[in-house]
Amino acid sequence: MRWTMVGLLASALVSCGSEPYDVLIVSGSLLDGSGSPAVVADIGIRGDTIAAIGALSGARADVLVDASGLVVTPGFIDIHSHSDYALLVDGRALSKVHQGVTTEILGESGSAAPVLPTTRAARERSLAELGLELDWTSFAEYFARLERQGISVNVLSAVGAGDLRAGVVGLSDREASPSEVAEMQRLVAEAMEDGAIGVSTGLIYVPNRYASTEEIVALAQTASEHGGRYFSHIRDEADALESAIDEAIRIGREARLPVHLFHFKFSSVRSRALHEVSPFLQAVRRIEAARAEGLDINADVYPYTASQTTLNMRLPEWSLEGGGEATAERLRDLGLRPRIRQEIEAHFDKGIPGGSPDTVVLARTPFALHEGFQGSTIEAIAFEMGVSPAEALMELVEKAEGRASGIFFGIREDDLERALALPWVSIGSDGSALTPTGVLSRAHVHPRSYGTFPRVLKRYVRERGALTLPEAIHKMTGLPASQLGLSDRGRIVVGAKADLAVFDSGRLEDHATFDAPHQLSTGLQWLFVNGEMVLRNGEHTGALPGRVLRRED
Repeated sequence: MRWTMVGLLASALVSCGSEPYDVLIVSGSLLDGSGSPAVVADIGIRGDTIAAIGALSGARADVLVDASGLVVTPGFIDIHSHSDYALLVDGRALSKVHQGVTTEILGESGSAAPVLPTTRAARERSLAELGLELDWTSFAEYFARLERQGISVNVLSAVGAGDLRAGVVGLSDREASPSEVAEMQRLVAEAMEDGAIGVSTGLIYVPNRYASTEEIVALAQTASEHGGRYFSHIRDEADALESAIDEAIRIGREARLPVHLFHFKFSSVRSRALHEVSPFLQAVRRIEAARAEGLDINADVYPYTASQTTLNMRLPEWSLEGGGEATAERLRDLGLRPRIRQEIEAHFDKGIPGGSPDTVVLARTPFALHEGFQGSTIEAIAFEMGVSPAEALMELVEKAEGRASGIFFGIREDDLERALALPWVSIGSDGSALTPTGVLSRAHVHPRSYGTFPRVLKRYVRERGALTLPEAIHKMTGLPASQLGLSDRGRIVVGAKADLAVFDSGRLEDHATFDAPHQLSTGLQWLFVNGEMVLRNGEHTGALPGRVLRRED
């Protein structure tokens, strides 16, 4: 049998045997995803499955990987991703696979499907900016499109309640009628039958923010009836963090389903000093009390002290009704613009990190004449424009028709480290599968799309000691797999799917920064997805073996 020799072998460890493996990884230090210490062993892969673990030096294989001195782990599971459309632009998922990611969870608050008649035109405009054509309406059709094009990572998706509300209720601040709630429930059921894993909300965004708790419970109950889960970017992550946590707990209890909180944090550095007890610690206590009472509630975190979202979030709440285009129209209204400016200035004057002109950076704008400002603070942009920071912010939002995004520096490092250490918190990037060139590199993105997982290992394991290596790997593999109900991924065990990462734990490193984000991580030697080699000696092989992992009853 012909061998493909991968890596540098000091001696031939494979000899004749009756049942050859497709891939044999030898002498690696295995961290199996459970949080247990490493064990040196070999792994034999047949097809897409781990067939054997142990001393396999007498086996034959087509592909031999010498992992001496290297760590072998399950492929990382990015439990919080926005690659819904990026994977259609470039299925290689370069920014993710170079981190070791083999599975991504899509559909935070908004999702690729369903596409409803009332929102189709807006979706088509957004996709056109990426050079994509909208040729699906349901999850079944979207999943088929992904599989037809080919992807290097596995994907799952929740159905976004925000898109359902936009399509059924609209973008206005009003209560959904009983018939509208019933229609949204029907759409959730259809998505679940197509393979979605649950329902998600982004309760700071229009129109999610207009949904009552009762409306969300109704949608979550439908997901629960189909074995689904509830995912949420909760209603507030600053001074009302505790009440936002309480709402998520209530939804989980009343709908009787597991709850996952996206990017668990307290994002108001200055206001923390106004509380006798840290709101973050109070939120932790609430979650742990609910867990002790039997609710399956957990969360993820990304390893950065800055967030990224729409720039509209720094405008008055009342000005956001109707969505981005309606907000832009209000900014063009000479009767309303002074009021908006005054409220922005009042907020800026508070000097709250993440809400002041020097701590907010323009990340992306579709307005060509403002693209040169991407990567600059609102303060610097205002200086260049020769206007006040409030005027600069309004100009950026208005010209972008409400579709500009920003990076907000407002999270405390000690809160981040506390979150990382919690046993029920996994790692999620809140980023997308990007490439350093082409259409996916045009925006000035948050570095988390390129560096989340290596950054945890470098900064919070090797440098700061906030986690041990086995703990960190568990939070990237076995823990998110259990949070998602994935029984055949996230662990190195016989019978599991062969999603595997091989790397030097001391050299896996992120290079993406807030100033220069489009830089691939380095140090990952080999990456296997469903038994196929996606990275070889740190280079993408061009393989697209990823699958859509549909929820099954």
